[in-house]
Amino acid sequence: MAGNDLEDSVPEGTVRRRHSAHYNDDASMERREEAQLRDWESLGGTKRSASDPPQVLDPTFANSHKAVHPARSSTNGQTPRVRFSTDIEKATPSTAAGSDNTDGSVSITSTPFVGGSARPSRLSPPNLSNETGSGTSEGSVLGQGILSYPAGTSSSDQPERHFPSLSSRISAISPTSRNRGYSLRRSLFTRSVDDQVVRGGSTIELEPAEPSWHTPSRLTGTSDTGNEKKLGGSVITIEPAIEPERLVLPPRPVKKSHGISALPHYEDWAKRRAARPGLGGRLNVLYERARKTILRIQDIPPSKDGRHINLNAMRKKALLDERTNRPYINNTIRSSRFTVWNFLPRQLFAQFSKLANFYFLCVSILQMIPTLSTTGTYTTIVPLLFFVSISMAKEGYDDLRRYKLDKAENNEDANVLHAYAPTPALLTDEAQSPSLSTGPKHWAKTKWKDIHVGDIVKLERNKAAPADLVLLHSSGINGVAYIETMALDGETNLKNRQASLPLARSCSTVDDIARCDAHLVVEDPNLDLYKFEGKVTVAGETQPLSNNEIIYRGSILRNTPDIVGVAIFTGEECKIRMNATKNPRIKAPALQDVVNKIVVIIVIFVVALAIFNTVAYEIWSESTEDKSWYLTNAGVSFFPIFASFIIMFNTMIPLSLYVSLEIVKLAQMALMNDIDMYDEMSDTPMEARTSTINEELGQISYIFSDKTGTLTDNSMRFRKMSIAGTTWIHDHDLQIDAAANGNRQRVLHKKRSKGKKPARRKSLVLEANSTARTSNGSHSKRHSWVEHSESVNDSPTMAQWHSTARPSKAQPELRTQELLNYMQRRPHTAFARKARLFLLSIALCHTCLPEIKTEGGIEYQAASPDELALVKAAQELGYMIVDRQPGTITVKLYTEQEGAEPRYEVYEILDVIEFSSKRKRMSIIVRFPDHRICIICKGADSTIMQLLKLSGLAVEKAIDVERRASEKKSVEAQEVIRRNSEQSSRKNSMNRPSLSLGRSSIGGTGRASMNAKKLQPIRDELDEWLKDQKHDVGNSTTDDDRIYRSPRASEQMSVRHSFAVSEARSSLQRERVDDLIDDVFVVDDASVFERCFQHINDFATEGLRTLLYGYRFIGEEEYTAWKKIYLDATTSLINRQAMIENAGDMVEKGLELAGATAIEDRLQNGVPETIEKLRRAKIKLWMLTGDKRETAINIGHSCRLIKDYSSVTVLDHENGCIERYIAAAIVDINSGNVAHSVVVVDGQTLALIEDEGTLRSLFFDLAILVDSVICCRASPSQKASLVHAIRTKVQHSITLAIGDGANDIAMIQEAHVGIGITGKEGLQAARTSDYSIAQFRFLLKLLLVHGRWNYIRTCKYTIGTFWKEMLFYLTQALYQRWAGYTGTSLYESWSLSMFNTLFTSLPVIFIGIFEKDLAASTLLAVPELYTKGQGNGGFNIKVYLGWMFMAASEAMVVFFIMLGLYGQALFTSDNGLFAMGALTFTSCVVLISVKLQLLEMHNKSIAVVISMVLCVGGWFMWNILLSVLYKTNTVYDVKEGFLSRFGQNALWWLVLILILISCVMFEVAVGSLRLAYWPTDVDLFREYEQDLLIRKRFEEAASVELQQGWDRGDKKSTTELERAAQREGSIQDLLNRPRVMEEGRSSHQVLRRRRSYETDLPDSMVAPRSTDGSDEMASSRRSADIREMLSRGFGAIRPE
Repeated sequence: MAGNDLEDSVPEGTVRRRHSAHYNDDASMERREEAQLRDWESLGGTKRSASDPPQVLDPTFANSHKAVHPARSSTNGQTPRVRFSTDIEKATPSTAAGSDNTDGSVSITSTPFVGGSARPSRLSPPNLSNETGSGTSEGSVLGQGILSYPAGTSSSDQPERHFPSLSSRISAISPTSRNRGYSLRRSLFTRSVDDQVVRGGSTIELEPAEPSWHTPSRLTGTSDTGNEKKLGGSVITIEPAIEPERLVLPPRPVKKSHGISALPHYEDWAKRRAARPGLGGRLNVLYERARKTILRIQDIPPSKDGRHINLNAMRKKALLDERTNRPYINNTIRSSRFTVWNFLPRQLFAQFSKLANFYFLCVSILQMIPTLSTTGTYTTIVPLLFFVSISMAKEGYDDLRRYKLDKAENNEDANVLHAYAPTPALLTDEAQSPSLSTGPKHWAKTKWKDIHVGDIVKLERNKAAPADLVLLHSSGINGVAYIETMALDGETNLKNRQASLPLARSCSTVDDIARCDAHLVVEDPNLDLYKFEGKVTVAGETQPLSNNEIIYRGSILRNTPDIVGVAIFTGEECKIRMNATKNPRIKAPALQDVVNKIVVIIVIFVVALAIFNTVAYEIWSESTEDKSWYLTNAGVSFFPIFASFIIMFNTMIPLSLYVSLEIVKLAQMALMNDIDMYDEMSDTPMEARTSTINEELGQISYIFSDKTGTLTDNSMRFRKMSIAGTTWIHDHDLQIDAAANGNRQRVLHKKRSKGKKPARRKSLVLEANSTARTSNGSHSKRHSWVEHSESVNDSPTMAQWHSTARPSKAQPELRTQELLNYMQRRPHTAFARKARLFLLSIALCHTCLPEIKTEGGIEYQAASPDELALVKAAQELGYMIVDRQPGTITVKLYTEQEGAEPRYEVYEILDVIEFSSKRKRMSIIVRFPDHRICIICKGADSTIMQLLKLSGLAVEKAIDVERRASEKKSVEAQEVIRRNSEQSSRKNSMNRPSLSLGRSSIGGTGRASMNAKKLQPIRDELDEWLKDQKHDVGNSTTDDDRIYRSPRASEQMSVRHSFAVSEARSSLQRERVDDLIDDVFVVDDASVFERCFQHINDFATEGLRTLLYGYRFIGEEEYTAWKKIYLDATTSLINRQAMIENAGDMVEKGLELAGATAIEDRLQNGVPETIEKLRRAKIKLWMLTGDKRETAINIGHSCRLIKDYSSVTVLDHENGCIERYIAAAIVDINSGNVAHSVVVVDGQTLALIEDEGTLRSLFFDLAILVDSVICCRASPSQKASLVHAIRTKVQHSITLAIGDGANDIAMIQEAHVGIGITGKEGLQAARTSDYSIAQFRFLLKLLLVHGRWNYIRTCKYTIGTFWKEMLFYLTQALYQRWAGYTGTSLYESWSLSMFNTLFTSLPVIFIGIFEKDLAASTLLAVPELYTKGQGNGGFNIKVYLGWMFMAASEAMVVFFIMLGLYGQALFTSDNGLFAMGALTFTSCVVLISVKLQLLEMHNKSIAVVISMVLCVGGWFMWNILLSVLYKTNTVYDVKEGFLSRFGQNALWWLVLILILISCVMFEVAVGSLRLAYWPTDVDLFREYEQDLLIRKRFEEAASVELQQGWDRGDKKSTTELERAAQREGSIQDLLNRPRVMEEGRSSHQVLRRRRSYETDLPDSMVAPRSTDGSDEMASSRRSADIREMLSRGFGAIRPE
């Protein structure tokens, strides 16, 4: 039995409640419905005709309703109109108009008409919509639905509709469609098990149906009596009350979804679009055909009737695959991208897909043509091949590491049965001994890679299955094997597997297995992890095979000594490998596409420039060259001169662009090894396995996350319980953790200097305080900026639990230790008896097995972590299970009187009714030591509620609880919508692209000089804004339902946290606990029900998993009669499971409420906070898991993926009409009435959606609109499919997949960025990922800090490279006007070849490595700054054109100042070609270093100095070497030029300085104009960082993520230094003040104290005393000073 399944299961046909109910007045409702109708019709929805038959409301319903709720019936004839919402788990077919039934009951169905108008009442998924003339919303069982009048009545006959009690506080525009989450986390009622019984003697059945706007053409089904048709809608049946156990509902056919007929226009459009494949589609088809032809890929046809395998342990030859007539593939797996054969072609394709590389390849081909190149023959092709080889080697090394990890897995050991044919002697003895039908047998150690199909494998405990196996034998109890499939589907529950009956009988021993002649037929390899088809034939007996007999590769054997299985699928044909990506794509950064576009622009520019110069040369040749005698026969034809210009300007795209980028990315990868991303518990650092996509970490738009092991910690903790209307918190584990951690102090600010510098820090603090005081008269508000608490205590002495879903919610519950103390003090009270019985129920109702460990302790083996948590909690509460035999459970009790010895009680297990997916509960029947028989039942609250003796009263109280919760959630949703609207309007008014701080003064603060007076409003506003962003609406809402959470309102108000943590007030605690518990209240069932259900609702909103317990004592006669029925059911060969369930229903009735439990599925540290900051960074997170839907939704609440006010749309294929749900959700979201939207879809529904193209497109339209998507029961291939769809469908989106198991490998390889968690599921995901981390919370700094830095660095490197090339080579182009367009170079050839390598490489490389535009604390405190990368704000066409404008302008400034002031100067020693070229070259080199290192780099460090010295100094050193070593001066007069001629010319240096000043001033002027008129968020926050107090506030907001880095080293924080400075100053003041005798203390008292102290000291340590008493006076003064110092906390000693 899986306790997890109990809590997470939802009964079939459940009407699930959401968190909000919305009350609407008539006018606003009609306006909303009319607007939705228009939106719906625009999507292709259909309208009802006004001629459709109206519905008639039977007036007997009003009286019946009053009988059910007499207190809430309308007294004045005015009927309130209330709208509630439901989430329908299962759908029912549409039915026709209702009428009176033959049994006297009345069927009432909702109508799509209001006042006769032909319009749909709602554009939302099917929900309950009922019209009634009396009563309020409580008339429906859930209090949910639309109460309105039927269409048949006129408006004049309808009474006025209003809701006076709620209209004043509930908005009429509340979101009204779909579920808003789960308050009790499951429905209160089921349609398929029992009907509900409410007080008043009536049974109300809610039948969810299709929407009221269902088209008439699809109306099907009949009424309950079979003779009437009903319209689709909610059905309320009122009939005489009968016994609950006799209520058997007929099976309801399920309405399937067939296309998107609800949207005919959309469907027609989609079909027309699909019928016209575009050019891209046709090219993809041709590409796929060519790929298969070249690589000889052949599609394997399916087999005739499956794979046939004979069980034969003596087989020596491998079995043949009948599909290919070749042996089945071996068991080798490969996650690496390349093989020896495809590495070279795939890498060549990948490298030359970079447009720049392809461009250089073309240029190098032209260059190798003789007589065309003026710069050499191989100067391009040789470095190109070298650089490409380096890139290929790096990719090969990364893949080699993956290959080694694959090799390690393939070489793991397994045990395979080897049997040999019998020898002749054995054959002779075979007749005498049947066991000798085979020869020797042994279990051989075999590598996993050597396992073949048909091999018999033995799997031992805690080992992973090496292949897909059919179970032959298990050594577990009753032949059951327990396996853990967490690596496959993410579920933590253990699955039980049992061999087929014929196999189990024939394979009990090794000899039996060797003799067994079994024939297996199994399905062909496929992707479906949740379905298996096959059969086995043994001795002529054939039995089916299903998932219950299959163990898939990657499953781990638990709680079972060993099993034996036969391999049916191996290697890449295993289901987990079939779900993996076969040929993972080679990942390339998205920035490369932008670079390719820029390269195309530059190529076009180079070609245009070459054509222009070639045409200009032809003109110049005709006008000048032909007339010049010294240029006779010097002409050149068109193509050679054109090619020479192409070669001259080709380096505008530098050859080193990608090579230097690889250097930059390798350095970035090294700098990403951050101490803040190191997990100390597992000793695991962050590891980067590739550097290719570093910048994409700063552009993520979608995150696809696994659940188990990624978000959760794979551990359950018993946290709370409700007993007799009181709640108790169990924090035993937190107390242990707190004691282990001690009083750890968390630093809030960065440590800024080494050692103590009290004087300097003191002056800084005083200056800050003075500035704050003078800037504004009010000092109290700014006091928090100056005196923030430097550290907080992470581990208080008494730890207090806080919900991850609602961290700010107070926890007023008493601790369970107080419960035990009360039970010991007052053991005979009614409450103590109920508490003991409840704790005993927890200890008995389970299937856990205790095992005695070798060291003496007890370890429990459980089928689910929920059960394990419950049993451990019972042990901690004094009910310890010490032994469990097939018929008994032994309990060790510690809850007797204080100091008494524990005692043992033995309970006889009579029967265990196991959990099933239909029952949603489990029960155990035990005989107490006093011989009483008791049935204990636990399950989902919606299930157990129906089995209570007072189920009608329980239902009524649950409705009240839900109504209050719905009202509260509706208000929260409206508050969120209001806040979002205000923020949106503020953004528009302030013209801020991503962030609004709330004051206009902030938007206008773009000045370089900001004094404290201007900064103070910004400080205050930033502080308020950061606090506002930290607290969500749902978390900050106060609790208004205290009176429903405790037996006494007055006592509830007085319960405080100190109650649970203060040991000094134990007597006061005892008094308050005793007062809180009242036996009179304990026996009041109505109050207990109401508070228990309120507690369950609270537990659910806190993200806890709830279970409800019930019990009943059974008489001997009743049990004996029932036992016979149960035995017949368990031994039946026909419908055994159904008969067992019916028998269970007979005894599980009339239960007493025992209590409720709440279990915490612990998240990893920091997961909710991380998700919240990622949401603020505009990153949408999808949770893709193989776990159940309810479990996934529960974790969604815990990690705040689902808010309390969220609109949750559940898509279920069993409901039918999926397209209607999707369309309604799209309309609702686009209308702006949804505060937060989440879509939940399961794997089977997703498979149906993917099969139909139009529905698939509609689904992804919705998925893109919502805030988050939760996909449950998803296979690995479906996860990868979702990632692929978003990656290809959403333009300019970068996806990230993160997981820790083998089932996550496919999506990790499919996403742009793959992150592996080195977690409890192993290293399968980590080794195939691009980056690996140990905790999900590290993702925050990886993306928001390092990712953004890498993106900014890469963008600045790329744009800086293009800028410097354009700057440099435009001067070359400008010079051609004065060289006759002949292609003469302005620069000397050796210097030209060294430009990119020696003189300008470091500036761009260093800015690509060390640039930090904002501090890490700022980026973590304000995640909104991350959006720059998502919008490609760092590098795009607009940015490129801006930089190119600057380059062109500065090139003209450089060239024309050089030419005008120096080149054409009349009085100069050397103004030749080399001198002019050297001046231009020097100007460009210095300008490049100044701009990139001083103006553009914001993180100044020693690297700036190194770059400037090496580049600028290296250039001048190069000129010196050329002057000395150059020999030939044919074209350029180089020899002695720099040293003897222009280097000694003052004009040359003066022009150089003038050029640099002009260019720098131009840069500063343009930058200042941009900051003044078009400032960005980055500019503003960079300026805010200059203020120390703002910087410290950012550090405080990011202290959790930066804590580990701050804890390292010997630096001290600023507050520590300030305190040290103040302490030393106070000490000095004390020492300098006059010595005055303490008042009230005489000198002889001081003297007597000193003498008494000195009597205990040796004589050598006692100073001689003076006779006049002066030493006593001095001692007294010193003692007074010391006491005052100690009282102020100075020194290492602290006063007690």
